[in-house]
Amino acid sequence: MQKKDCYLLGKVTRTHGLQGNLVLKLDTDQPEFYKKLEGIFIEINGLLVPFFVDKQQYLKSDTKLISFKNSTPQLLEQVVGREVYLPLESLPPLSGKSFYYHEVVGYTLKDTEGRIFGVVQSVNDQTAQHYFLLDLEGKQVIVPIIKDWIKDLNREEKIITMELPEGLLEVFTTVPEKDE
Repeated sequence: MQKKDCYLLGKVTRTHGLQGNLVLKLDTDQPEFYKKLEGIFIEINGLLVPFFVDKQQYLKSDTKLISFKNSTPQLLEQVVGREVYLPLESLPPLSGKSFYYHEVVGYTLKDTEGRIFGVVQSVNDQTAQHYFLLDLEGKQVIVPIIKDWIKDLNREEKIITMELPEGLLEVFTTVPEKDE
């Protein structure tokens, strides 16, 4: 399994007790989707290593206590602080205007009148306000992801239709500097 075929589920934050348990902090808005984890991938030295979950329980709504089949104390120490992944195909399918960020990379963003704002190059979710990073004919455009602004999501044509406030594109458009 390669990282490009997976999504980040969370991070192992620490060991817990003496029974071979780990604390897994989930990085998701919907932790209830992960009630029964059978297996996970943990990134170790750049590789995704599979682990089979033996026992699990929620400590908090976004934190699980897990143990692995056939683990050793040395192995547990090695995975503390590591990121945990699941295969993309394990994501539940979304419909309507709901989408996963990785899903819309390459989609064209346009307004309700058909004007094109650019093509989604990536999504920044590392700040309080998540936003699309678009490419519009060599210019970088930043568009905040606000659910009320999204009017339609066409998965077949790979188009997101948004209604943006007047003048937003002018404020959030930059020309990349040339490398000299």
